[in-house]
Amino acid sequence: MMDLAAVTGASGFLGRYIVRALSEDGRRVRALVRRYPVHDQLSDSKFEAVPGDLSNLSSLHRLVRGAHSIVHAGGLIKARDSRDFYRVNVEGTANLVDAVNASDTPMRLVLVSSMAARAPHLSPYAATKNAAEEIVRTRLLPLHEWIIIRPAAVYGPWDRETLAVLKAVSLGVALRPGGRQGRVCLVHARDVAAAVAMLSARGQPGHEYEICDSRFDGYLWEEITDAAARVLDIRTMPIALPAWAMRCAGGVGSVLSQLTMSPSMLTIHKVRELLHPDWSSTRDSQPPGWLWQPQIDLNCGFLETIAWYQTRGWLSSPRKVNSPD
Repeated sequence: MMDLAAVTGASGFLGRYIVRALSEDGRRVRALVRRYPVHDQLSDSKFEAVPGDLSNLSSLHRLVRGAHSIVHAGGLIKARDSRDFYRVNVEGTANLVDAVNASDTPMRLVLVSSMAARAPHLSPYAATKNAAEEIVRTRLLPLHEWIIIRPAAVYGPWDRETLAVLKAVSLGVALRPGGRQGRVCLVHARDVAAAVAMLSARGQPGHEYEICDSRFDGYLWEEITDAAARVLDIRTMPIALPAWAMRCAGGVGSVLSQLTMSPSMLTIHKVRELLHPDWSSTRDSQPPGWLWQPQIDLNCGFLETIAWYQTRGWLSSPRKVNSPD
C-alpha cells in the first residue's frame, strides 16, 4: 500500500502545490480542509478531504491517523492582529503535535516554516513561525521524527502577493524599497513542493533546511524588477521607496486593517520584514544536493508566472511576453 501523507494548509497557495507534489510522488494524500471543493488548482488531484481546521482536535486526530508523514503547511501569513497569528500559527501547531503524540505509530512531521523565523523580533508573523518551530523541536515525542524547512519568498502561478510587484512593473514602475543593498532569496512554489515531498520521504530527521533557488546569496530588488521587465519587454522607471515612506504606508495599512477588521498584507510589521537587509541564504543551509536541488531559476519562473497571470487576466499584457535570454 502507498504511504499516506497528511497535509494541513492544503487550500493555501503553497499547500496546493504540496498536495500535487505528494500525489505525483506516488503518495496517498489526506488533507485538512475548511471547505470543499478545495480549489480549482486541485480539481484533477485525488486526495481524501478531512473537514476542519487547526483548532478542531477531532479533525486533527482523524487527519493523522495511520499517516506515515505529516506536512504542516497550515498557518496565517496575514492577520488582523498578533492574537490571530498566535492562535493559528502557534496554538494550531501545538494542537497538531498533540494529535501526532497521541499515536503509538512512528510518524514524520515536516513543518513548513519561513525564513522570517530567523528574525522573530521583526513581526508577529516571524515570532509565531519561530515559536511553532520550537514547539515541534521540544514537544514532539521521541517516537516521532521532525524536519523543519524555511522557504524563502515563494512565488508562482496563483500567487496574489507577488502579483502586486509585477503589476507595478507592467505599468513601467520598478519599486525599490529601502536600501539598495538589501537582499532577498526567492523560490518557485513548485520547487518548494518538490523539496517537501522529498524530505517527507527521505530527509534526515532532526534537521532544519532553508529552501531557495540557486541564488543562495539572494537578489537585489532591482534584479527582481529587472527580471520581470525583461519578460514583459518593457522599460521601467526605478522609484526608490525610502524607509520612512514605507513605514508610513505600513502604519496606514495597520490602522485600516483594524478599522475594517480585515487582514492586510501591508502593515507596519510587514514593512519591518521588507526592510530587513539580509534575507539571503547559504548552500550549507539547503538540503543536500543529492536529495534535492532547485530546478527553476528566476527568469524561467517569472516567464511562467507572468504568462499565467496574463492568461487568467490578472495582469494586463500590452506586449507579448518574451522568453528570457
